[in-house]
Amino acid sequence: MNYQDYEVWFVTGAQLLYGGDAVVQVDAHSTEMVKGLNESGNLPVKVIYKGTANSSREISEILRKANADTKCVGVITWMHTFSPAKMWIHGLLDYKKPLLHLHTQYNEKIPWDTIDMDFMNLNQSAHGDREFGFITSRLRKPRKIVVGYWKDKSTQSKIATWMRVCVGWADAQDMRIIRFGDNMNNVAVTDGDKVEAEIRLGYHVDNAPIARLVPYVNAVKEEEIDTLVDEYERLYDIAEDSQKGTENHKHIRAAAAQEIGLRRFLEEKGAKAFTTSFDELEGMDQLMGFASQRLMQEGYGFGAEGDWKTAALVRTMWVMSQGLEGGCSFLEDYTLNFDGENSSILQAHMLEINPSISNQKPQLQVHFLGIGDAGTCARLVFQAHEGQGIASTIIDMGNRFRMIVNVVDVIKPNDLPKLPVACALWIPQPNFEVGAGAWIQAGGTHHSSFSFALTPEYMEDFAEIADMEMLLIDKGTTMRNFKQDLRNNEVYYMLNRALR
Repeated sequence: MNYQDYEVWFVTGAQLLYGGDAVVQVDAHSTEMVKGLNESGNLPVKVIYKGTANSSREISEILRKANADTKCVGVITWMHTFSPAKMWIHGLLDYKKPLLHLHTQYNEKIPWDTIDMDFMNLNQSAHGDREFGFITSRLRKPRKIVVGYWKDKSTQSKIATWMRVCVGWADAQDMRIIRFGDNMNNVAVTDGDKVEAEIRLGYHVDNAPIARLVPYVNAVKEEEIDTLVDEYERLYDIAEDSQKGTENHKHIRAAAAQEIGLRRFLEEKGAKAFTTSFDELEGMDQLMGFASQRLMQEGYGFGAEGDWKTAALVRTMWVMSQGLEGGCSFLEDYTLNFDGENSSILQAHMLEINPSISNQKPQLQVHFLGIGDAGTCARLVFQAHEGQGIASTIIDMGNRFRMIVNVVDVIKPNDLPKLPVACALWIPQPNFEVGAGAWIQAGGTHHSSFSFALTPEYMEDFAEIADMEMLLIDKGTTMRNFKQDLRNNEVYYMLNRALR
Protein backbone atom coordinates (compact mmCIF):
# COMPACT_ATOMS: atom_id res chain seq x y z
CA MET A 1 0.00 0.00 0.00
CA ASN A 2 1.73 3.14 -1.27
CA TYR A 3 -0.09 6.42 -0.77
CA GLN A 4 2.09 7.98 -3.46
CA ASP A 5 0.10 6.00 -6.02
CA TYR A 6 -2.94 8.20 -5.35
CA GLU A 7 -3.97 11.82 -5.83
CA VAL A 8 -6.55 14.21 -4.45
CA TRP A 9 -7.67 16.90 -6.85
CA PHE A 10 -8.15 20.53 -5.80
CA VAL A 11 -10.77 22.59 -7.65
CA THR A 12 -11.34 26.28 -6.97
CA GLY A 13 -14.73 27.80 -7.64
CA ALA A 14 -15.06 31.32 -9.06
CA GLN A 15 -16.79 33.15 -11.91
CA LEU A 16 -16.02 35.70 -14.60
CA LEU A 17 -18.11 38.50 -13.07
CA TYR A 18 -15.06 40.32 -11.70
CA GLY A 19 -13.01 40.19 -14.90
CA GLY A 20 -9.96 38.35 -16.15
CA ASP A 21 -7.51 39.96 -13.71
CA ALA A 22 -9.46 38.57 -10.78
CA VAL A 23 -9.40 35.07 -12.28
CA VAL A 24 -5.61 35.33 -12.67
CA GLN A 25 -5.29 36.27 -9.00
CA VAL A 26 -7.58 33.44 -7.91
CA ASP A 27 -5.51 30.99 -9.92
CA ALA A 28 -2.25 32.29 -8.45
CA HIS A 29 -3.59 32.04 -4.89
CA SER A 30 -4.85 28.50 -5.51
CA THR A 31 -1.52 27.40 -6.97
CA GLU A 32 0.33 28.77 -3.96
CA MET A 33 -2.08 27.08 -1.54
CA VAL A 34 -1.77 23.67 -3.18
CA LYS A 35 2.01 24.00 -3.22
CA GLY A 36 1.96 24.89 0.46
CA LEU A 37 -0.29 21.97 1.35
CA ASN A 38 1.99 19.53 -0.45
CA GLU A 39 5.13 20.97 1.14
CA SER A 40 3.67 20.97 4.65
CA GLY A 41 4.59 17.33 5.20
CA ASN A 42 1.26 16.80 6.93
CA LEU A 43 -0.71 15.27 4.06
CA PRO A 44 -0.29 11.60 3.08
CA VAL A 45 -1.62 12.02 -0.47
CA LYS A 46 -0.42 14.51 -3.09
CA VAL A 47 -2.80 17.36 -3.93
CA ILE A 48 -3.14 18.14 -7.64
CA TYR A 49 -4.46 21.57 -8.60
CA LYS A 50 -7.00 21.20 -11.41
CA GLY A 51 -7.63 24.86 -12.00
CA THR A 52 -10.30 27.44 -11.33
CA ALA A 53 -13.75 26.47 -12.57
CA ASN A 54 -15.78 29.42 -13.84
CA SER A 55 -18.67 27.69 -15.62
CA SER A 56 -20.91 24.66 -15.53
CA ARG A 57 -19.05 23.16 -18.49
CA GLU A 58 -15.66 23.48 -16.80
CA ILE A 59 -16.96 22.01 -13.54
CA SER A 60 -18.62 19.05 -15.26
CA GLU A 61 -15.51 18.32 -17.31
CA ILE A 62 -13.21 18.29 -14.25
CA LEU A 63 -15.52 16.10 -12.15
CA ARG A 64 -16.11 13.65 -15.01
CA LYS A 65 -12.35 13.28 -15.38
CA ALA A 66 -12.02 12.74 -11.63
CA ASN A 67 -14.52 9.90 -11.83
CA ALA A 68 -12.54 8.21 -14.59
CA ASP A 69 -9.03 8.70 -13.20
CA THR A 70 -8.05 5.68 -11.08
CA LYS A 71 -5.32 7.66 -9.29
CA CYS A 72 -7.81 10.26 -8.09
CA VAL A 73 -9.40 9.16 -4.80
CA GLY A 74 -11.27 12.38 -4.02
CA VAL A 75 -11.79 16.06 -4.79
CA ILE A 76 -11.32 19.11 -2.56
CA THR A 77 -13.45 22.11 -3.50
CA TRP A 78 -12.92 25.67 -2.33
CA MET A 79 -14.81 28.80 -3.33
CA HIS A 80 -12.22 31.60 -3.46
CA THR A 81 -14.90 34.02 -4.51
CA PHE A 82 -18.60 33.74 -5.24
CA SER A 83 -19.34 30.69 -7.44
CA PRO A 84 -23.05 30.53 -8.35
CA ALA A 85 -24.22 27.11 -7.24
CA LYS A 86 -26.32 26.34 -10.30
CA MET A 87 -23.03 25.94 -12.15
CA TRP A 88 -22.21 22.96 -9.93
CA ILE A 89 -25.45 21.00 -10.30
CA HIS A 90 -24.65 18.81 -13.32
CA GLY A 91 -21.08 18.16 -12.26
CA LEU A 92 -22.06 17.16 -8.72
CA LEU A 93 -24.90 14.96 -9.95
CA ASP A 94 -22.41 12.98 -12.03
CA TYR A 95 -19.59 12.96 -9.46
CA LYS A 96 -19.21 9.61 -7.61
CA LYS A 97 -16.05 9.87 -5.51
CA PRO A 98 -15.45 11.35 -2.03
CA LEU A 99 -15.82 15.11 -1.70
CA LEU A 100 -14.26 17.54 0.78
CA HIS A 101 -15.50 21.11 1.03
CA LEU A 102 -12.69 23.31 2.40
CA HIS A 103 -13.95 26.52 3.98
CA THR A 104 -10.84 28.64 4.18
CA GLN A 105 -9.37 31.86 2.78
CA TYR A 106 -6.12 32.76 1.06
CA ASN A 107 -5.43 35.56 3.56
CA GLU A 108 -5.34 34.65 7.21
CA LYS A 109 -6.41 38.03 8.56
CA ILE A 110 -8.36 41.02 7.29
CA PRO A 111 -5.97 43.84 6.21
CA TRP A 112 -7.75 46.40 8.34
CA ASP A 113 -5.86 49.48 7.11
CA THR A 114 -6.09 48.73 3.37
CA ILE A 115 -9.23 46.70 2.85
CA ASP A 116 -11.45 48.06 0.07
CA MET A 117 -14.27 46.78 -2.13
CA ASP A 118 -11.86 45.18 -4.60
CA PHE A 119 -10.45 43.03 -1.78
CA MET A 120 -13.95 42.26 -0.54
CA ASN A 121 -15.19 41.19 -3.98
CA LEU A 122 -12.18 38.99 -4.64
CA ASN A 123 -11.95 37.26 -1.24
CA GLN A 124 -15.50 36.03 -0.81
CA SER A 125 -15.02 32.55 0.64
CA ALA A 126 -17.33 33.54 3.48
CA HIS A 127 -19.96 34.11 0.79
CA GLY A 128 -19.10 31.58 -1.89
CA ASP A 129 -18.69 28.58 0.42
CA ARG A 130 -22.21 29.09 1.72
CA GLU A 131 -23.57 29.04 -1.80
CA PHE A 132 -21.67 25.81 -2.46
CA GLY A 133 -22.82 24.43 0.88
CA PHE A 134 -26.42 25.01 -0.10
CA ILE A 135 -26.23 23.15 -3.38
CA THR A 136 -24.45 20.15 -1.88
CA SER A 137 -27.11 20.05 0.82
CA ARG A 138 -29.91 20.45 -1.70
CA LEU A 139 -28.46 17.59 -3.75
CA ARG A 140 -28.02 15.49 -0.55
CA LYS A 141 -24.37 15.08 -1.52
CA PRO A 142 -22.28 13.30 1.14
CA ARG A 143 -19.15 15.31 1.88
CA LYS A 144 -16.72 16.31 4.61
CA ILE A 145 -16.60 19.99 5.56
CA VAL A 146 -13.31 21.30 6.95
CA VAL A 147 -13.35 24.82 8.38
CA GLY A 148 -10.06 26.55 9.18
CA TYR A 149 -7.09 28.45 7.79
CA TRP A 150 -5.34 26.33 5.18
CA LYS A 151 -1.88 26.75 6.74
CA ASP A 152 -2.95 25.63 10.23
CA LYS A 153 -1.79 22.18 11.25
CA SER A 154 -5.21 21.38 12.72
CA THR A 155 -6.87 22.11 9.36
CA GLN A 156 -4.31 20.01 7.52
CA SER A 157 -4.79 17.20 10.04
CA LYS A 158 -8.50 17.00 9.19
CA ILE A 159 -7.70 16.94 5.48
CA ALA A 160 -5.10 14.21 6.09
CA THR A 161 -7.65 12.06 7.93
CA TRP A 162 -10.10 12.40 5.07
CA MET A 163 -7.36 11.56 2.55
CA ARG A 164 -6.57 8.31 4.36
CA VAL A 165 -10.25 7.43 4.38
CA CYS A 166 -10.45 8.18 0.64
CA VAL A 167 -7.64 5.70 -0.02
CA GLY A 168 -9.44 3.15 2.16
CA TRP A 169 -12.65 3.74 0.24
CA ALA A 170 -10.89 3.42 -3.12
CA ASP A 171 -9.28 0.19 -1.94
CA ALA A 172 -12.69 -1.17 -0.90
CA GLN A 173 -14.23 -0.59 -4.32
CA ASP A 174 -12.51 -3.63 -5.79
CA MET A 175 -12.20 -5.64 -2.58
CA ARG A 176 -12.58 -9.33 -3.21
CA ILE A 177 -13.19 -11.37 -0.06
CA ILE A 178 -12.65 -15.13 -0.13
CA ARG A 179 -14.74 -17.17 2.30
CA PHE A 180 -13.34 -20.61 3.10
CA GLY A 181 -16.60 -22.05 4.35
CA ASP A 182 -19.92 -20.46 5.24
CA ASN A 183 -21.09 -18.71 8.39
CA MET A 184 -20.71 -21.00 11.35
CA ASN A 185 -23.72 -22.69 12.95
CA ASN A 186 -26.44 -20.37 11.60
CA VAL A 187 -24.88 -17.27 13.16
CA ALA A 188 -26.87 -14.21 12.02
CA VAL A 189 -24.91 -11.09 12.92
CA THR A 190 -21.79 -12.03 10.93
CA ASP A 191 -23.75 -12.58 7.70
CA GLY A 192 -25.65 -10.07 5.60
CA ASP A 193 -26.76 -8.98 2.16
CA LYS A 194 -23.73 -9.51 -0.09
CA VAL A 195 -25.42 -7.95 -3.11
CA GLU A 196 -26.22 -4.77 -1.19
CA ALA A 197 -22.68 -4.74 0.21
CA GLU A 198 -21.27 -4.73 -3.31
CA ILE A 199 -23.66 -1.97 -4.36
CA ARG A 200 -23.03 0.22 -1.32
CA LEU A 201 -19.49 -0.62 -0.21
CA GLY A 202 -17.77 -2.24 -3.17
CA TYR A 203 -17.23 -5.61 -1.46
CA HIS A 204 -17.28 -8.68 -3.70
CA VAL A 205 -17.70 -11.83 -1.61
CA ASP A 206 -16.69 -15.16 -3.16
CA ASN A 207 -17.03 -18.62 -1.68
CA ALA A 208 -14.14 -21.07 -1.97
CA PRO A 209 -14.47 -24.57 -0.54
CA ILE A 210 -11.44 -25.36 1.57
CA ALA A 211 -10.73 -28.24 -0.82
CA ARG A 212 -9.68 -25.66 -3.44
CA LEU A 213 -6.98 -24.36 -1.11
CA VAL A 214 -5.60 -27.78 -0.15
CA PRO A 215 -3.66 -28.33 -3.42
CA TYR A 216 -1.89 -24.98 -2.96
CA VAL A 217 -0.79 -26.02 0.52
CA ASN A 218 0.25 -29.50 -0.57
CA ALA A 219 2.32 -28.07 -3.43
CA VAL A 220 4.59 -26.07 -1.10
CA LYS A 221 8.15 -27.39 -1.26
CA GLU A 222 10.17 -28.44 1.79
CA GLU A 223 12.90 -25.90 1.07
CA GLU A 224 10.27 -23.13 1.03
CA ILE A 225 9.08 -24.28 4.42
CA ASP A 226 12.68 -24.32 5.68
CA THR A 227 13.18 -20.72 4.62
CA LEU A 228 9.97 -19.54 6.27
CA VAL A 229 10.68 -21.43 9.50
CA ASP A 230 14.07 -19.70 9.64
CA GLU A 231 12.17 -16.40 9.46
CA TYR A 232 9.94 -17.52 12.33
CA GLU A 233 13.02 -18.23 14.42
CA ARG A 234 14.32 -14.70 13.81
CA LEU A 235 11.04 -12.97 14.60
CA TYR A 236 9.52 -15.01 17.41
CA ASP A 237 10.39 -16.76 20.62
CA ILE A 238 9.60 -20.39 19.80
CA ALA A 239 8.43 -22.40 22.81
CA GLU A 240 10.87 -25.09 23.92
CA ASP A 241 8.41 -27.91 23.25
CA SER A 242 7.95 -26.73 19.65
CA GLN A 243 11.51 -26.10 18.50
CA LYS A 244 13.29 -28.11 15.84
CA GLY A 245 13.67 -31.74 16.84
CA THR A 246 10.48 -31.84 18.92
CA GLU A 247 7.25 -33.63 18.04
CA ASN A 248 5.35 -30.34 17.98
CA HIS A 249 7.65 -28.81 15.37
CA LYS A 250 5.81 -30.62 12.59
CA HIS A 251 2.77 -28.45 13.33
CA ILE A 252 4.86 -25.31 12.82
CA ARG A 253 6.05 -26.64 9.48
CA ALA A 254 2.47 -27.47 8.55
CA ALA A 255 1.46 -23.91 9.47
CA ALA A 256 4.26 -22.56 7.28
CA ALA A 257 2.93 -24.56 4.33
CA GLN A 258 -0.53 -23.16 5.02
CA GLU A 259 0.82 -19.61 5.05
CA ILE A 260 2.64 -20.00 1.74
CA GLY A 261 -0.27 -21.78 0.07
CA LEU A 262 -2.87 -19.35 1.39
CA ARG A 263 -0.89 -16.31 0.28
CA ARG A 264 -0.49 -17.74 -3.21
CA PHE A 265 -4.19 -18.55 -3.43
CA LEU A 266 -5.21 -15.03 -2.39
CA GLU A 267 -2.70 -13.42 -4.75
CA GLU A 268 -3.90 -15.54 -7.66
CA LYS A 269 -7.54 -14.62 -6.95
CA GLY A 270 -6.77 -10.94 -6.41
CA ALA A 271 -8.30 -11.08 -2.94
CA LYS A 272 -7.62 -8.53 -0.20
CA ALA A 273 -9.48 -10.30 2.61
CA PHE A 274 -10.59 -13.76 3.63
CA THR A 275 -12.52 -15.71 6.25
CA THR A 276 -12.13 -19.17 7.73
CA SER A 277 -14.28 -21.55 9.75
CA PHE A 278 -13.09 -24.14 12.24
CA ASP A 279 -16.06 -26.29 11.20
CA GLU A 280 -14.80 -26.69 7.61
CA LEU A 281 -11.22 -27.94 7.42
CA GLU A 282 -11.46 -30.95 5.11
CA GLY A 283 -7.96 -31.77 3.89
CA MET A 284 -6.27 -29.52 6.47
CA ASP A 285 -4.67 -30.88 9.61
CA GLN A 286 -5.11 -27.64 11.59
CA LEU A 287 -6.96 -24.31 11.59
CA MET A 288 -5.08 -21.60 9.66
CA GLY A 289 -4.72 -19.45 12.75
CA PHE A 290 -1.01 -18.73 12.55
CA ALA A 291 -1.21 -18.06 8.81
CA SER A 292 -4.11 -15.68 9.44
CA GLN A 293 -2.08 -13.78 12.04
CA ARG A 294 0.81 -13.40 9.64
CA LEU A 295 -1.28 -12.35 6.65
CA MET A 296 -3.29 -9.91 8.70
CA GLN A 297 -0.06 -8.19 9.70
CA GLU A 298 0.79 -7.86 5.99
CA GLY A 299 -2.52 -6.10 5.35
CA TYR A 300 -5.00 -8.83 4.45
CA GLY A 301 -8.39 -8.43 6.05
CA PHE A 302 -9.53 -11.34 8.18
CA GLY A 303 -12.79 -12.48 9.75
CA ALA A 304 -13.39 -15.70 11.64
CA GLU A 305 -16.31 -18.07 11.06
CA GLY A 306 -17.27 -16.59 7.72
CA ASP A 307 -17.53 -12.99 8.96
CA TRP A 308 -16.88 -11.23 5.66
CA LYS A 309 -17.96 -7.74 6.81
CA THR A 310 -15.37 -7.74 9.59
CA ALA A 311 -12.72 -9.10 7.23
CA ALA A 312 -13.37 -6.20 4.86
CA LEU A 313 -13.35 -3.62 7.65
CA VAL A 314 -10.06 -4.97 9.06
CA ARG A 315 -8.53 -4.49 5.61
CA THR A 316 -9.92 -0.96 5.26
CA MET A 317 -8.72 0.09 8.71
CA TRP A 318 -5.27 -1.30 7.90
CA VAL A 319 -5.17 0.73 4.69
CA MET A 320 -6.25 3.92 6.45
CA SER A 321 -3.64 3.52 9.19
CA GLN A 322 -0.56 2.99 7.01
CA GLY A 323 2.31 5.10 8.31
CA LEU A 324 0.60 5.79 11.64
CA GLU A 325 1.70 4.40 14.99
CA GLY A 326 -0.28 1.50 16.40
CA GLY A 327 -1.72 -1.60 14.81
CA CYS A 328 -5.09 -3.06 13.94
CA SER A 329 -6.61 -6.50 14.30
CA PHE A 330 -9.62 -8.74 14.20
CA LEU A 331 -10.87 -9.30 17.78
CA GLU A 332 -13.76 -10.99 19.54
CA ASP A 333 -15.54 -10.26 22.82
CA TYR A 334 -14.72 -13.42 24.72
CA THR A 335 -15.32 -13.21 28.46
CA LEU A 336 -16.17 -10.58 31.06
CA ASN A 337 -14.38 -9.43 34.22
CA PHE A 338 -16.67 -7.72 36.73
CA ASP A 339 -14.55 -5.47 38.92
CA GLY A 340 -16.53 -2.34 39.71
CA GLU A 341 -15.21 0.69 37.83
CA ASN A 342 -12.52 -1.51 36.28
CA SER A 343 -14.97 -4.03 34.82
CA SER A 344 -13.61 -5.07 31.44
CA ILE A 345 -13.89 -7.41 28.46
CA LEU A 346 -11.22 -9.92 27.49
CA GLN A 347 -10.74 -9.89 23.73
CA ALA A 348 -9.32 -12.97 22.05
CA HIS A 349 -10.25 -15.68 19.58
CA MET A 350 -9.24 -19.22 18.84
CA LEU A 351 -5.92 -18.05 17.40
CA GLU A 352 -6.26 -15.22 14.89
CA ILE A 353 -5.07 -11.94 16.46
CA ASN A 354 -2.69 -9.57 14.66
CA PRO A 355 0.65 -9.19 16.51
CA SER A 356 0.88 -5.56 15.36
CA ILE A 357 -1.23 -4.55 18.40
CA SER A 358 1.46 -5.76 20.80
CA ASN A 359 4.86 -4.38 21.76
CA GLN A 360 5.96 -7.78 23.07
CA LYS A 361 7.96 -10.31 21.13
CA PRO A 362 5.31 -12.94 20.39
CA GLN A 363 5.90 -16.53 21.38
CA LEU A 364 5.20 -19.24 18.83
CA GLN A 365 3.42 -22.08 20.60
CA VAL A 366 1.66 -25.31 19.61
CA HIS A 367 -1.43 -26.57 21.42
CA PHE A 368 -4.45 -28.73 20.80
CA LEU A 369 -7.56 -26.70 19.92
CA GLY A 370 -10.57 -28.73 20.97
CA ILE A 371 -13.28 -27.09 18.90
CA GLY A 372 -14.69 -28.13 15.52
CA ASP A 373 -12.12 -29.79 13.29
CA ALA A 374 -9.28 -27.50 14.34
CA GLY A 375 -6.82 -30.09 15.66
CA THR A 376 -3.38 -29.23 17.06
CA CYS A 377 -2.42 -25.74 15.90
CA ALA A 378 0.52 -23.36 15.89
CA ARG A 379 -0.20 -19.81 17.05
CA LEU A 380 1.45 -16.59 18.20
CA VAL A 381 0.76 -15.80 21.86
CA PHE A 382 1.04 -12.23 23.21
CA GLN A 383 -0.93 -9.46 24.91
CA ALA A 384 -1.97 -6.15 23.36
CA HIS A 385 -0.17 -3.12 24.75
CA GLU A 386 -2.02 -0.51 26.79
CA GLY A 387 -3.58 2.56 25.22
CA GLN A 388 -6.72 4.00 23.67
CA GLY A 389 -8.20 2.56 20.51
CA ILE A 390 -11.45 2.03 18.66
CA ALA A 391 -13.50 -1.09 18.07
CA SER A 392 -15.70 -0.97 14.97
CA THR A 393 -18.22 -3.19 13.29
CA ILE A 394 -20.66 -3.10 10.38
CA ILE A 395 -24.01 -4.87 10.71
CA ASP A 396 -26.87 -5.40 8.27
CA MET A 397 -30.12 -3.90 9.56
CA GLY A 398 -32.17 -5.06 6.58
CA ASN A 399 -32.88 -1.62 5.15
CA ARG A 400 -29.34 -0.27 5.66
CA PHE A 401 -25.87 -1.03 6.93
CA ARG A 402 -24.98 0.34 10.34
CA MET A 403 -21.48 1.09 11.59
CA ILE A 404 -20.92 1.04 15.34
CA VAL A 405 -17.75 2.53 16.83
CA ASN A 406 -16.72 2.28 20.48
CA VAL A 407 -13.73 4.10 21.95
CA VAL A 408 -12.00 1.66 24.31
CA ASP A 409 -9.18 1.84 26.83
CA VAL A 410 -6.88 -1.17 26.60
CA ILE A 411 -5.44 -2.12 29.99
CA LYS A 412 -2.90 -4.64 31.20
CA PRO A 413 -4.45 -7.96 32.23
CA ASN A 414 -3.27 -10.15 35.08
CA ASP A 415 -0.94 -13.02 34.24
CA LEU A 416 -2.61 -15.63 32.05
CA PRO A 417 -0.27 -18.63 32.30
CA LYS A 418 -2.82 -21.14 31.01
CA LEU A 419 -4.38 -19.13 28.17
CA PRO A 420 -2.45 -20.11 25.02
CA VAL A 421 -3.83 -17.43 22.69
CA ALA A 422 -3.23 -13.76 21.95
CA CYS A 423 -5.54 -11.36 23.78
CA ALA A 424 -6.41 -7.80 24.73
CA LEU A 425 -8.25 -6.50 27.77
CA TRP A 426 -10.26 -3.32 27.48
CA ILE A 427 -12.76 -1.11 29.26
CA PRO A 428 -15.30 0.29 26.79
CA GLN A 429 -16.03 3.99 27.13
CA PRO A 430 -17.73 5.67 28.89
CA ASN A 431 -17.69 2.68 31.25
CA PHE A 432 -18.33 -1.04 31.09
CA GLU A 433 -22.06 -0.83 31.82
CA VAL A 434 -22.92 1.87 29.27
CA GLY A 435 -20.33 0.89 26.65
CA ALA A 436 -21.28 -2.78 26.53
CA GLY A 437 -24.98 -1.98 26.92
CA ALA A 438 -25.02 0.53 24.06
CA TRP A 439 -23.11 -1.86 21.78
CA ILE A 440 -25.67 -4.59 22.46
CA GLN A 441 -28.58 -2.14 22.15
CA ALA A 442 -27.34 -1.20 18.67
CA GLY A 443 -27.01 -4.86 17.61
CA GLY A 444 -23.21 -4.89 17.54
CA THR A 445 -21.35 -8.08 16.66
CA HIS A 446 -19.22 -10.18 18.97
CA HIS A 447 -16.44 -9.66 16.40
CA SER A 448 -14.84 -6.27 15.85
CA SER A 449 -12.19 -4.50 13.82
CA PHE A 450 -9.84 -2.85 16.28
CA SER A 451 -7.23 -0.13 15.80
CA PHE A 452 -4.82 1.77 18.03
CA ALA A 453 -3.93 4.12 15.16
CA LEU A 454 -7.36 5.43 14.14
CA THR A 455 -9.87 7.70 15.85
CA PRO A 456 -13.65 7.96 15.45
CA GLU A 457 -13.14 10.75 12.90
CA TYR A 458 -11.80 8.23 10.37
CA MET A 459 -14.82 5.99 10.78
CA GLU A 460 -17.22 8.93 10.64
CA ASP A 461 -15.64 10.07 7.36
CA PHE A 462 -15.88 6.54 5.95
CA ALA A 463 -19.55 6.25 6.93
CA GLU A 464 -20.23 9.67 5.39
CA ILE A 465 -18.69 8.62 2.08
CA ALA A 466 -20.64 5.35 2.15
CA ASP A 467 -23.85 7.20 3.12
CA MET A 468 -24.10 4.71 5.98
CA GLU A 469 -25.53 5.04 9.47
CA MET A 470 -22.85 5.52 12.11
CA LEU A 471 -23.22 5.27 15.89
CA LEU A 472 -20.46 6.40 18.25
CA ILE A 473 -20.05 5.18 21.82
CA ASP A 474 -17.54 7.27 23.76
CA LYS A 475 -17.13 9.27 26.97
CA GLY A 476 -20.16 11.41 26.21
CA THR A 477 -22.58 8.52 25.67
CA THR A 478 -25.58 8.00 27.93
CA MET A 479 -28.02 5.15 27.48
CA ARG A 480 -31.01 7.50 27.42
CA ASN A 481 -29.60 9.61 24.57
CA PHE A 482 -28.23 6.57 22.75
CA LYS A 483 -31.63 4.88 22.71
CA GLN A 484 -33.21 8.06 21.42
CA ASP A 485 -30.58 8.24 18.65
CA LEU A 486 -31.54 4.71 17.65
CA ARG A 487 -35.24 5.65 17.50
CA ASN A 488 -34.51 8.80 15.51
CA ASN A 489 -32.28 6.93 13.08
CA GLU A 490 -34.90 4.25 12.54
CA VAL A 491 -37.45 6.87 11.50
CA TYR A 492 -34.91 8.68 9.32
CA TYR A 493 -33.86 5.59 7.39
CA MET A 494 -37.41 4.31 6.99
CA LEU A 495 -38.47 7.63 5.49
CA ASN A 496 -35.30 7.88 3.43
CA ARG A 497 -35.94 4.45 1.93
CA ALA A 498 -39.56 5.32 1.20
CA LEU A 499 -38.58 8.58 -0.54
CA ARG A 500 -36.08 6.76 -2.73
